[in-house]
Amino acid sequence: MMKTNATRILEARHIPHEQITYDSSDGEIDAISVAEKIGAEHEQVFKTLVARGDKTGIVVFCIPGPFDLDLKKAASVSGNKKVEMIRAKELLPLTGYIRGGCSPIGMKKQFPTWIDETALLFDRIHVSAGAHGAQILLSPQDLAELVEARFADIS
Repeated sequence: MMKTNATRILEARHIPHEQITYDSSDGEIDAISVAEKIGAEHEQVFKTLVARGDKTGIVVFCIPGPFDLDLKKAASVSGNKKVEMIRAKELLPLTGYIRGGCSPIGMKKQFPTWIDETALLFDRIHVSAGAHGAQILLSPQDLAELVEARFADIS
């Protein structure tokens, strides 16, 4: 089992979770492909998106794989007039994670984070463990508490 920063943090805090690994050698790293590889409902696999608000700076959003981030809703809940996705080349320096392996847990800095409210429909959701080929399954409430996230309608 591959250990990532995210799994180390969860273990250190004794937060119940399960790490699930899958073959990512085909390069298919989008949330829908990951859901199919691990046998999860598409809506239960959440992708982590990093954006920049015009007032607050960097903000993080976790949304279900099949959905798109609603930038107007994201701006509204985060106290911005406008948010836009960061460029892919900014992701690693800002978060410590690569595209397709960005976890809301264990970023270089704790950024304001929102989780789509549909997460509350599930006992547990999947988020990236911080590397291609690894997912973490945990309760949305535990995730929110750990990363100081709020739930909102953002997709």
